[in-house]
Amino acid sequence: MKNFTYILLLLFSISFLQLHAQGCVAVRNMSSASTGLDSMQNNSWQFSANYRYFHSYKHFVGTDEQTQRVDQGTNVINDDNSILFGTTYTLTTKWSFSAIVPVLYITRSSLYEHLGNTSGQRFTTHSQGLGDIRLMGYYTAISSTKVRLLVGMGTKLPTGDYNYQDNFHKKAVDGTTQLQMQSVDQSIQPGDGGLGLVTEINGTIKLNHNTFLYGNGLYLFNPRNTNGTLKNGLEYSVVDQYFGRLGGQLVIKNFSFGLGGRIEGIPTYDAFGKSEGFRRPGYIISAEPSVFYSVGNHTFGANVPIAIVRNRTQSVLDRQKEIQTGVPTHGDAAFADYLVSITYSYRLPSFKTAVASKDQLNVFK
Repeated sequence: MKNFTYILLLLFSISFLQLHAQGCVAVRNMSSASTGLDSMQNNSWQFSANYRYFHSYKHFVGTDEQTQRVDQGTNVINDDNSILFGTTYTLTTKWSFSAIVPVLYITRSSLYEHLGNTSGQRFTTHSQGLGDIRLMGYYTAISSTKVRLLVGMGTKLPTGDYNYQDNFHKKAVDGTTQLQMQSVDQSIQPGDGGLGLVTEINGTIKLNHNTFLYGNGLYLFNPRNTNGTLKNGLEYSVVDQYFGRLGGQLVIKNFSFGLGGRIEGIPTYDAFGKSEGFRRPGYIISAEPSVFYSVGNHTFGANVPIAIVRNRTQSVLDRQKEIQTGVPTHGDAAFADYLVSITYSYRLPSFKTAVASKDQLNVFK
């Protein structure tokens, strides 16, 4: 039972990391599952912080890498530094509730957005601040010594700025270079402007005393069509998002070593509502090694998803243009090679446990 408690703690800590696609496919900072809380304890709290970094610079059209972009120095480079603060309250063995608050700092350097790819001059824009907050409720559908299954539902609030602006270098009529304040690229906007519905499922299966299988999935329904932010005459689309992962964990004392696979991305068409406006749909499939260490009420961990497949799928606008012109049209997007994610979580003792500990101390005075 002790190892099962550890694996629950570690699984939920690992789950806290998701989502954020590694590049120009604009999947927002999201998280999955309750954040490291041992859900067997009633009336208890968990606090977590997850730092994530990626460097996206390789362009893909479909699954074909556009190696000439890096060779020519015309590639777009996104550097994402994000911290997700989380808190979870477990009311009973059946019910828990969580809130995730992302804080972002993202830089983006390019040629084409400023003086053009032929200028040879690279400039940087950035965004920072609060992202889209997520509130979730979880229900333990199955709880046994072998299998544990949680289902969750909640909302993503449009708290992040979805029209963040920065200075761009542009050519004036007289040929001089001037700074113009414009909306930054969709991939580095802190928010998307949509009120979303989040559905989620998380589970573990105990194979033996120290080996477990885990799996979790998430889908964000974003019914709003576009958010009014304009870039090059097009409004940004408010997109759905999805995420899934499956793997195994080996628990050795207080350590957990994991290896699995994961997929994350945005679809070409949303499940509900219109799918107009500008979006870069696509997905990334990664191999995901992880290691976590738990001592007392503290958990420390890291995982590094490594990209195996990167696919910038055809967008609605690509398909419309192809139909109109008869010319194959397929936009590109930049992706990272890997994501670095570091997590710390602290679990407060339940109220009943704290009272019991105090009484025991009184006995030995």
